[in-house]
Amino acid sequence: MNATDPKVDRFIERSTRWKAEMRALRDVLLDCDLAETLKWGKPCYTAHGGNIVILQPFKAHLSLMFFKGALLDDPEGILRSQGEHSQASRRVELTAARQVRERSPILRSYIREAIAIEEAGLEVPKKRVADYEVPAELEKRLLEDEAYRKAFQALTPGRKKSYLLHFSAARRPSTRERRIENCRARILQGRGFHER
Repeated sequence: MNATDPKVDRFIERSTRWKAEMRALRDVLLDCDLAETLKWGKPCYTAHGGNIVILQPFKAHLSLMFFKGALLDDPEGILRSQGEHSQASRRVELTAARQVRERSPILRSYIREAIAIEEAGLEVPKKRVADYEVPAELEKRLLEDEAYRKAFQALTPGRKKSYLLHFSAARRPSTRERRIENCRARILQGRGFHER
């Protein structure tokens, strides 16, 4: 079993929810020869230089999120998508320490597969910016506004995707136009949609 990280000890002790579940999961993860650390403020487990899983306490469940979960076989049907636009990660949702103990053979199997995926250097194929729909309202605005066009083209692929998702999510053209206008200043500054 690998050594524990004192920062993770403190995280678990300070948690108001899912303490027993995190302790049970931690035992399983460390027994799978994963290195433990705190990343993004959460207990994260790594192997072969890559992130394998992270514990994410939510109100309704404790999530064991696999960074490359889309590449895992899921014979038990326990993996859930992180969200509609999530490409790589998948999570197991747990609500009781008993559930962790009962599923520990299955979890160990999934973890071993995730470690093998990382060791092999496999990557989840990700959608490119060109795969996302560009709303007609944005195309029109970019043709009319050279500064906006240059700034949008200079954004990183991830920042472009976040704006395209935000603009495309609006059902009405007037809402898309308003969103495009409201984001102009941030785009001119080179900032992503989710950046403050």
